[in-house]
Amino acid sequence: MALSFRFGTVGSPKSTPPKPGGSVGAIFRLTELQLNALELGWVQAVRVSESTCADIRAAAEAQDVVISVHAPYFINLNADENEWPKSRQRLMDAAHYGNLAGATDIIFHPGSYFGKSADEVLPLAIERLRGCVAELREKGNAVVLRPETMGKSAMLGSLQDTLMMSQAIEGVAPCIDFAHLHARAGDGSMNSYAEWRSVLEKIAQSLGESSLKELHIHLSGIEYSAKGEREHLPIQEADLDIQAIFRALKDLQCGGRILCESPLLEEDALVLRQLWLEVAGETP
Repeated sequence: MALSFRFGTVGSPKSTPPKPGGSVGAIFRLTELQLNALELGWVQAVRVSESTCADIRAAAEAQDVVISVHAPYFINLNADENEWPKSRQRLMDAAHYGNLAGATDIIFHPGSYFGKSADEVLPLAIERLRGCVAELREKGNAVVLRPETMGKSAMLGSLQDTLMMSQAIEGVAPCIDFAHLHARAGDGSMNSYAEWRSVLEKIAQSLGESSLKELHIHLSGIEYSAKGEREHLPIQEADLDIQAIFRALKDLQCGGRILCESPLLEEDALVLRQLWLEVAGETP
């Protein structure tokens, strides 16, 4: 029986051997660990050849590992007119080479408010993102662009922001980072079953019940201050109530992918997988 969620890592597992190494080696290592999802961590820049992408795609298909991409951090849908072309190119490069590597989803940080309100920023962000999707479709590229929920209140990327972008544009859907949602408030809230269930119900109301079957989730522990996220932590060292998250996911019959961003990467990915088996009562 297939699990409701595939589990994996954002970036190559720490235990990936040097040969074959790289993303292909990561795919084989994940398979050994009984994990079956990989988010390629192209977070500094997209520096990959078409032949390497073909190798990644072939390995992933052979091992039944689903691929997504974390695009470079330096993307901002609210960049000024001088900076926006560079931001746009980073996102489009991630989508182009990600598609060649077999990725179905491209995760990205949507940017900063620069002191403005979400209402002021979102129309421009949506217009720019719509243009990106239109160009990708013209080129036959079917990847889903996923703005990530962000861990600081100064950043574009509240749950509502990502839902409004996703509602407005077919081919856009949120990447739900539960640790970021917990940290964003800065006060330790967003950590109960009721709150997590409310998040999932908002997603379903905004994007349809079927969206709950195709969730793309980031999970880790997190340290935060009044201003929000500080850094990711190992799951056992953090106050994030992952069991409550999993209970909400189970009760609303959710599915998709859960990618671990903890410093203990594959170790915590396996912790998450085991906890899901226990909470959901599923068997692999």
